[in-house]
Amino acid sequence: MSKITIYDTTLRDGSQTEGVSYTVADKLKITEKLDELGVHYIEGGWPGSNPKDKEYFEVMKTCKLKNAKLAAFGSTRRAGIKPGEDTNLRELVASQTPTVTIFGKSWDLHVTDVIKTTVDENLKMIADSVVFLKKNFREVFYDAEHFFDGYKHNPKYALKTILAAQEAKADCIILCDTNGGALPEEVTKIVKEVKKKIKVSLGIHTHNDQGLAVANSLAAINAGCMQVQGTFNGLGERCGNADLCTIMAILETKMKSKSIPENKIKHLMETSHYISEISNYTLSNNHPFIGHSAFAHKAGVHIDAMLKNPIAYEHVKPEVVGNHRRLLTSELAGKMPIVLKAQKMNIPLDKNSPEAKVIMQELQQKEHQGYQFEGADASFELFMKRRLKLYQPFFHLDGFKVYTEKKLDGVVIAGATVRLKVDGSDEMASVEGHGPVEVLDRALRSALRKFYPNLEHMHLVDYKVRVLDTKEGTAARVRVLIESKDERDSWTTVGVHENVIEASWEALVDGIEYKLLKDKK
Repeated sequence: MSKITIYDTTLRDGSQTEGVSYTVADKLKITEKLDELGVHYIEGGWPGSNPKDKEYFEVMKTCKLKNAKLAAFGSTRRAGIKPGEDTNLRELVASQTPTVTIFGKSWDLHVTDVIKTTVDENLKMIADSVVFLKKNFREVFYDAEHFFDGYKHNPKYALKTILAAQEAKADCIILCDTNGGALPEEVTKIVKEVKKKIKVSLGIHTHNDQGLAVANSLAAINAGCMQVQGTFNGLGERCGNADLCTIMAILETKMKSKSIPENKIKHLMETSHYISEISNYTLSNNHPFIGHSAFAHKAGVHIDAMLKNPIAYEHVKPEVVGNHRRLLTSELAGKMPIVLKAQKMNIPLDKNSPEAKVIMQELQQKEHQGYQFEGADASFELFMKRRLKLYQPFFHLDGFKVYTEKKLDGVVIAGATVRLKVDGSDEMASVEGHGPVEVLDRALRSALRKFYPNLEHMHLVDYKVRVLDTKEGTAARVRVLIESKDERDSWTTVGVHENVIEASWEALVDGIEYKLLKDKK
């Protein structure tokens, strides 16, 4: 089977997930992670739709990707105007990405009832837009929106829409199951019929409204599609998009089809959980391939069989996708991904040493408490160095106090007092401000300022809170992720506690100690 091109749309389609909202900084971090993994295309967003995406593409003009091509997304021109007069198309040109992807209508119902134009004008809109963009870009992809519904309703017209894109020299035509209502056998049949009429490369873009997005994507690949679009962890509007994690894992382990580089697939789980944390989106433990429970086995006949031969209850080796086997009742869980991560940070950790076994058991306990280090590498590095006695703290806490006060005029203020021991000296600082975490951060810096003036160059850029067990209500543990930044780079730290202030304090301290540690190197 030929190589399958992976087109990731997490930053655009994935951002439409209910409860997910990316900052520009979030999008840049995810872009870097996807590029490291080796996906072929990263769809960064729709520059003509909102200021955030426009800013992202401006920043990306100065960033060079190692493996992926960046794509900007937009629509065909509006009815009744020339392509050069269309604001959306002009914004696509201004994005200066190597590739652009535009969508147009394939279902005549959408043409007449939604965008309120004629079927002939719609064909011209598709052709004109592709021709216009081909003058400015080497690569133009065309997403045939609602193609499968359109083809089932009026196959002649649906085919005309993609033939218009082909004649205008689109480089790839992507067939979209936008409503997620197609069945695998329908996808197979329609793709095979279309492939007889279309000479350019075909792609597939499916939604998961029936739980069939992955199945439909694989059916399309088997029928001849060479590009597959989707999102990490199946993020997306309504029931989500096709999950690229599952698709890439199946392509690698079952279909023996090349997609991302072979040496990168072992980072699939790490990338998945990293994006989950940045998205502030809970990834289910039983998620195929990359969930924490995907290769977990409980006591009884399963474990007995597993100890004799892992093939008995595992369809693939978990290490292939960066996961690991867990025998829940015997505490024999491996932590090879963590060992590899430690070695990548030049932290000497050998999985066979007695010291490593103790550290891994403690990491398991931290996981059980709710810590996730996939999206908080700074906290992970500090944790490992503390346990291996490779690190001395820069200060010690004597205590802190935080309060919030609402005054008679309705103004709400917060205050914090922090007491520390720094280099044998007792230090105290008190500040007032708008929020409890903000004042706690400022008080901590104030107490450390004269000892570590370089902290002036560090600031917080993002703060996320996730409730870990909603059944406990207000008594539930929370996980706090804090992203910090200085003039050189950014890093993320994590804290977990029933008290959100204590969880925030833990993440704040890690953020500052990581800054001081990296400046000391």
